[in-house]
Amino acid sequence: MGKPHPVELRERVVAFVEEGHSHRSAAARFRVSVKFVNDMVILKRETGGLHPRRQGNGGGHGKLEPVRAWLEARMALDRAI
Repeated sequence: MGKPHPVELRERVVAFVEEGHSHRSAAARFRVSVKFVNDMVILKRETGGLHPRRQGNGGGHGKLEPVRAWLEARMALDRAI
């Protein structure tokens, strides 16, 4: 995942839309996607702020989590050799 856009950019984009400009014109002016503009307007409406939401799946629940113990044992065995 990439880094989130700065909060300052998010604020400027939403302010531009709130001034009455369209989402497409905001996207063109700030060189971001229309989806980004849509997402920022929705985020502002839902949360009242524009800070990025947490990325990822909440920590430690990835695809390999069910076999974590086996992987750690295997890596320890490989280091011992």
